[in-house]
Amino acid sequence: MKGLPEKTVASKFPAGSSTVLQNRDLVSTSSDQKISDTTSSKGSLWSSLFTSPSSLFETYSESSISVKKTFNSKTYGWTTALKKVLTVGSMRRLQERILGPSKTGVSSSTSEIWLLGVCYKVSEEDSSGNLVNGNGLVAFTEDFSSRIWMTYRKGFDVIDSKFTSDVNWGCMLRSSQMLVAQALLVHCLGRSWRKPLQPPFDPEYIEILHLFGDSEASAFSIHNLLQAGKAYGLAAGSWIGPYAMCRSWETLVRSKREQTNLEIENQSLSMAVYIVSGDEDGERGGAPVVCVEDVARLCSEFSKGQVDWAPILLLVPLVLGLEKVNPRYIPLLWATFTFPQSLGILGGKSGVSTYIVGMQDDKAFYLDPHDVQAVVDIRGNDLEADTSSYHCSVIRHLPLDMIDPSLAIGFFCQNKDDFNDFCVRASKLADESNGAPLFTVAQSHSPTKPINHEDVMVNRGEIQGDDAIVLGNPPSDSEAQSHDDDWQLL
Repeated sequence: MKGLPEKTVASKFPAGSSTVLQNRDLVSTSSDQKISDTTSSKGSLWSSLFTSPSSLFETYSESSISVKKTFNSKTYGWTTALKKVLTVGSMRRLQERILGPSKTGVSSSTSEIWLLGVCYKVSEEDSSGNLVNGNGLVAFTEDFSSRIWMTYRKGFDVIDSKFTSDVNWGCMLRSSQMLVAQALLVHCLGRSWRKPLQPPFDPEYIEILHLFGDSEASAFSIHNLLQAGKAYGLAAGSWIGPYAMCRSWETLVRSKREQTNLEIENQSLSMAVYIVSGDEDGERGGAPVVCVEDVARLCSEFSKGQVDWAPILLLVPLVLGLEKVNPRYIPLLWATFTFPQSLGILGGKSGVSTYIVGMQDDKAFYLDPHDVQAVVDIRGNDLEADTSSYHCSVIRHLPLDMIDPSLAIGFFCQNKDDFNDFCVRASKLADESNGAPLFTVAQSHSPTKPINHEDVMVNRGEIQGDDAIVLGNPPSDSEAQSHDDDWQLL
């Protein structure tokens, strides 16, 4: 997979400098830092580089035993160091040591940062790089590094009698795992949870990591995802799009639920999955519709009559343009990160998936699955487990208007009140979209029954003040009209 370009462009949102923050805590050459993946051709080059010393050592002969011993002693340090790099590090780390670090971190902008529904105010002191005294960036960095990070893995149980690694084809699966893992974190531990610095860890946190292990024994492994997504074209070694990925999760969760009669609290994923689609289940285009009646029925079926409502994961697969995102949708995408229910976006460049978790000005912060790490077996009861490979402290970003138009937005609603709040925010966002919403909310499938903002509220008033939808600076009407034909639903 090609790496993502990481650069800064002219801001289309609240003004701020685009200078990259030069801070050792955020931009370093430590083992935690990563840079973009190499292309296939570069991968081949590194491969030849790594094999050539070995073959040289094997074929090289010495006429003198003493010379041979000297030669071996000199090469032993090199080969040992090389093996250590390959074992402990990733392809990206090795490339970083050879080619130098990439541009990462947070810019010097004082604009607020939104990270999965949480706003971080950045002061001038923060943006100056003083992270010791700058609470805004410190809190943001701690939050970012607490999100679960899924990457390529090598050495897992074989898939299709061939694959023991998902390198170069599993980035969409890994990105989707990150989004679902975030939903589980919020459900089990709350949005304010942060990873402790030292073990023992929370049992719920360890169990979540165990669910995403790389074997069929783990409920949400790529092995089981591939099996569930066969009807949508999922296959080991092949890249898929967001729509097929969302449907695969829907199928996997349904199958896991049907396999057991346990109470909902004891399920691997104790939440229903609802795919937000348009007319004819997305076949005929049109803005996707969150149908309140369908959601209520799904929650009831998922809980098997035990409760009236269940936690629900909403996935909205979209195609917002042809070769790039229609500019009129950029502020709408930005605004979804202000929702308390936000789970971010599955998106990136064409054929290169990432998990987008935050926004500042015109930048999208993301977790990149394109690092290669060895498989780690996290057991569900091991509270002392080494979980460092599941977290990333390197903050990466790309211009929001550079992401691929094929993407999926995620939301998690803990209960009915939370869902009602989501519907209010989504309806207001749709009303402020100049006739081209990302998705809409309706009480039923009847086109004559659009839902009203107040209809979904339960003993609540209108959203005001800090809860107002943030849209940034939307394009002009003339610009928006020029792109009317670019919108389509996958």
